[in-house]
Amino acid sequence: MYPNLYYVFKDWFGVEWKVLSFLNTFGFMVAVGFIVGAIVLTSELKRKEKLSLLLPREETITVGKPATFLDLLINFITGFLFGFKLIGVMLSKPDNVTPQEYVFSSQGNWVAGILLGLLLAGVKWREKNKQKAAKPEQRSIRIWPHDRVGDIVVIALVFGIIGAKVFDGLENWEDFKAHPMERLFSPGGLTFYGGLIVAAIAVCVYASKKNIKLIHLVDAAAPVLIITYAVGRIGCQLAGDGDWGIYNSAYTTAADGKVIEAKAGEYKAQLEKYSDYFLRAHPESKTLDQIPHKAVMAPAFLPDWMLAYNYPQNVNNDGIVLQGITDEHNRVLPIPVFPTPFYETIMCTLLFLVMWGIRKKLKIAGLMTGIYLVFNGTERFLIEHIRVNNITTFFGMQLTQAELISFSMIIAGFITIAIVLLRNKKA
Repeated sequence: MYPNLYYVFKDWFGVEWKVLSFLNTFGFMVAVGFIVGAIVLTSELKRKEKLSLLLPREETITVGKPATFLDLLINFITGFLFGFKLIGVMLSKPDNVTPQEYVFSSQGNWVAGILLGLLLAGVKWREKNKQKAAKPEQRSIRIWPHDRVGDIVVIALVFGIIGAKVFDGLENWEDFKAHPMERLFSPGGLTFYGGLIVAAIAVCVYASKKNIKLIHLVDAAAPVLIITYAVGRIGCQLAGDGDWGIYNSAYTTAADGKVIEAKAGEYKAQLEKYSDYFLRAHPESKTLDQIPHKAVMAPAFLPDWMLAYNYPQNVNNDGIVLQGITDEHNRVLPIPVFPTPFYETIMCTLLFLVMWGIRKKLKIAGLMTGIYLVFNGTERFLIEHIRVNNITTFFGMQLTQAELISFSMIIAGFITIAIVLLRNKKA
């Protein structure tokens, strides 16, 4: 497992650069996902602009103005935060504190923060001073929707994190009530659908204010959301962030941490041996017999890890202690689980290829959006059957939050498809 980039470089290149330990693998892959998404979205928006489905907007800007106090202040604060926290992680972090704990604490490197803040403020002042004119003038410029992809990505990122945190708090309400600040400001605890819903609302509000036709923007974003999710799930798999499946009782974890085939009775023996861990990890299960699991052997043509993986040295430090490992991340799951992030990466990549392949053939606005809702909802609804999650009661049915939302997305998707087809027929 690679909880952070330090472990990646150590395993791949044999170097031990502790400075990389503050870069979580999951966060890195989320960033890669947003970059991939920005590239795909830009490409699709440009295509729609060529078809005159999306039009530019005329805006007036002032050129030749010197840097304002607000410009300098924003740059200083940005530089200070990066220097205070990120350089602080590299130079000032105590050995007994994790990078994540350090970033979300009040600790930091004040000298680095002030120096980097002054540097960025100076760069902004120099940049504006070069452009300064004796008499600032106003100019009218044409801004196309693809020019706003940077703003859209930032808005989606910020409001996505907020939504993911809010929905995580709702899904884990009892734990949130007991530790609200810890839950809110911890680096973990993110719910995908919460991020998707809140980010979508924020982006749509922004697009409306910029006169971007929403139906075509949403259609363009549909394949983007699928591929971004697929890339993000790579981070979940590599880091072992707890977003995995139920136990595969056909296998067990050996004393050396390796996954091996379970012999008769070994699954129950492992449950009893680590009963405190299992009951603590699954508070919804009152007895060991209620621990969720399925026994599925991997076919001969597939490696065992594709059906049973125990996430050694996972970022959550979840499981039992690995023998002979003294690193900060030294735990492994006592019984392997279904690697659901891996499945979702494969499924969503295939769905993206389908959507990307048919996008030029879809001439009806809104049809791609409906297809996305059905595809995404179906994929997530299916994976929830072997995924660890909290159960809620809805009209007498036992469902996870994701099952409820994904089922609603499937219904909404079919309704969307029906509506746009009927409207096109009438037209």
